[in-house]
Order: sequence, then structure tokens, then C-alpha cells
Amino acid sequence: MVTHHVPGAGRPGHIPVGEDRWSLVVAAGVLAFVAMLDMNIVNVALADIADGLHVSSAAAQWAVLGYQLPVVALLLPVGRWLDGVGLRSAVLAATCGFGLCSALAAAAPWMGWLIGARLMQGACGAVLFVLMPVLAIRAVRPELRGRAMSVPATLGPLGAVIGPAVGGLLLDQWGWRAVFLVKIPFCVLALVLAWRAMPRDGGLRRPDLRLVADALLVASGVAVLLLALTLAAGRPSWLVLVGAAVPMLWWWLRGPGGRPAAGLLRSAGLFRVHGAVLALAAGFAAMHYVVALHLQRDDGVSAITTGLTVLAFPLGMGLAGPLGGRIADRYGARPVAVAGAALTAAGLLLLVPLGDGWSPLDVAWRLALAGVGMGLNGGPTQALVMSAAPPDRAATVGSTVQFARSLGFALGPALATAAWGLSGPDQGVRAGLALAATAAWLAVPLLALTGRGLGPVPEKTTDAATAAHD
Repeated sequence: MVTHHVPGAGRPGHIPVGEDRWSLVVAAGVLAFVAMLDMNIVNVALADIADGLHVSSAAAQWAVLGYQLPVVALLLPVGRWLDGVGLRSAVLAATCGFGLCSALAAAAPWMGWLIGARLMQGACGAVLFVLMPVLAIRAVRPELRGRAMSVPATLGPLGAVIGPAVGGLLLDQWGWRAVFLVKIPFCVLALVLAWRAMPRDGGLRRPDLRLVADALLVASGVAVLLLALTLAAGRPSWLVLVGAAVPMLWWWLRGPGGRPAAGLLRSAGLFRVHGAVLALAAGFAAMHYVVALHLQRDDGVSAITTGLTVLAFPLGMGLAGPLGGRIADRYGARPVAVAGAALTAAGLLLLVPLGDGWSPLDVAWRLALAGVGMGLNGGPTQALVMSAAPPDRAATVGSTVQFARSLGFALGPALATAAWGLSGPDQGVRAGLALAATAAWLAVPLLALTGRGLGPVPEKTTDAATAAHD
């Protein structure tokens, strides 16, 4: 009887090939939903937080920024750290930390307490963002990766989109503290699933000081970039601040933190795919910002009607997400990803002539079309990226694609605000939507023209990488 060696099969925490563990895919989806939900759900509670803790509106903004900034700053350094630690230990520790920080934020007696809890929660959120695709890709066989990746790729953006609606409901019924408490049941569910499905592993290790330096460089560069784009809406001269962000990000990219990640993406042919992920996320976020603001401010549509109209996008995405994964598993991830990006771009392009005479239904069906495209694109694109990652560098690649997506979500509204402000009140809406559609269309050639070398890492390379890692 001939036995075949499976790379890494003897390592602690390894999930044997052929043992599909869909409960882990569900756990990845739940974590994606709750982590993205937290990006937007607190926005609707800022006024109540300011009143309840007796602080200014500007100070209350740190209830949001305190979470978002660590997420963006730590994604890349955390990916490098997670490649050397036990997957199960990292999932359990980060999920427990995320839930505990939610409870601490809900119990905050003063603003400093709340900000501290949110900063720690953002650090845990960064770990979860990196772990989601790694969990899903390792839980199933290669031929099922499309549908596995479609679960977190669909549930994550759904959490981001429905966050304000859920937050508003909780705020009306139970107050601002409920906005933080609602995430705890999701954390408990993910903990139970991961605890039961994942084998024991080698545990965690302390991050080195280089990780802290990398985080500070990335955080400073991204914060300055977003500040410049946001302020440029009222005064274009603020765009000069972009020049201050470039040296910090370049220094990180050329240093010991960024150079290995850039080299990995170059060797695996993943730069164009990352550009497509960033472009689609920026287009989606810009569209969402412009449409919601236009409906309420310019058309005088009620908040409830606006919320129902905008929900057409996640509805289309939720329906198409599982279908995209199944089609990708059968016909290949790349053509499905390209088709989904093209459909999203078409839906956003149809929104550009948006005017005061449009009914909510006119807006809704275009949003639904774009949502269907986003659902078809998400899982296959994620599978395309993670399938090309060496097994011992999966967390690094997961961190880079999540960074590209998070940066796109952050840049979208900032770019739309700048385009709106520079175009004037009459053409601002169309300028913002044209920017969103252009960003989405850019993703189509980036996905279609990715080099032929992109694909699963050969078995020899996998064995060598695993041996070197061990």
C-alpha cells in the first residue's frame, strides 16, 4: 500500500486534506459580518454617545476612529505575525478580545474608557480581518474554495451596509450601549464553532517591536491621506497633504515590514488583483455615501425610505454571493470575478444621471444590479487571491487583500467628498457617482489582464515552504 505525504499534515493545528469543515467557513462568515458591522454601526449613535458621556461631537467621533484606525494600521503587520503562530489560538484569542472589548465599550462611564476599549477592539478586529480568508481557504478542498470564500466575502460587506439600519433600530429601542452589546452573541457563536472544529496548535508568540514601528508608519500615512482628501472638499489646497503621506508609506514599503509582502505579491502575480479589490471597494463606498446623502438632503426622502432603498444593494449581493461561489468552482474563479466586476460597474454607471426626478424605485433596481455583480465577484476574487498564496504565507496574503479592501472603503467616501466639493453643488452628485463608476470599471481590466502565472502554488514549492517554516 502506497501512502502519499500531505504537506504539513503532521503539524499541530493542521486540518487534514479532504476533511471539509463547513462550520469553520460559517465561523469565518460570522466573524466577517461582525467585524464589518462594527465599521458603520456606531456612526448612528455618535450624537447619543456625546450626550450620554457629556463630550463634544468631535470627541465622540473617536468611538468610530478608535476602531477604524487600528484596523487599517495593523492589518499588514498582523498578517506577518500570524504566519508564525497557531491559527486556532489566534482565532480564539482575537474573538474573545473582540467580544470583551464590546462589553467594556458598552459599560464605559467616561469617554477615555470608551476610546481605550475601541482601540483594543480595533486591534482584535485587525486580527479577525486577516484570519477570515485563511479560515475559509483551509477548511475545504481546493475544488470547493469558490463557494467557501463566498461566505465571508458576502457576509462581510453585508455587515457594513446594514450596520446603520441595525444601529438605528437598537438606538431607538435600548440606547447607545446596545450598539456595542449586539456584537457579543456573534462572537460567542464564532467561538463555539472554532473551538469544536479546529485542532490544537502551537499557540501564540509575542509580537516584536518591528510590528509596532510598522503599524505606526502605516497608520500615520493612511491618516494623513484620508485627512487631505476629506478637507479638500472645502479647500483644494489641502491636497498638498498627500505629499506628506507618501514618504511614510514608501518608507514602510521599502523597509523590513513591507518589502517581504511586496515581494510575495510580485512573485505570485497578485498586484493587479489587489488593485481590483481596492477599486471595487472604493466604488462601492463612494456610491453608498453619495446616494444616501442625495436622497435625504436633495430629494427630501425620509430616513426609513432611504434605508430601504439602499438595502437593494446588499439584497442583490446576498442573493448572488452563494451563486458566484458555485459557478466559480465549476468554471473557474477568474471569469466569474471579471463578470461580477463588470456587472457592478454597469449598475454604478447607470446611476450617474441620478437626478431630482428619480423615484426610490429608479435608484433601487440599479443598486440591486450593482449588488448582484458585487456578490458574484466577492468569493471568486478572494479564492483567486488565497489559492495563489504559499501555505506558510497565507496570513500575509490575507492581510494584504483585506488592507486593499479596507483602504478602498475608507478612500471611497473621501474621494467622493472631494469630487463633490470640487464640482460644485449642481454637478456634485454626478461627479461623485461618475468617480464610483470609474473606480469599478477599473477593476474589470485589472482582473482580466492578471498574469497567467497566478494560480495555486506548485506542490514542490509548498513542500519547501512548509519545511522552511517548520
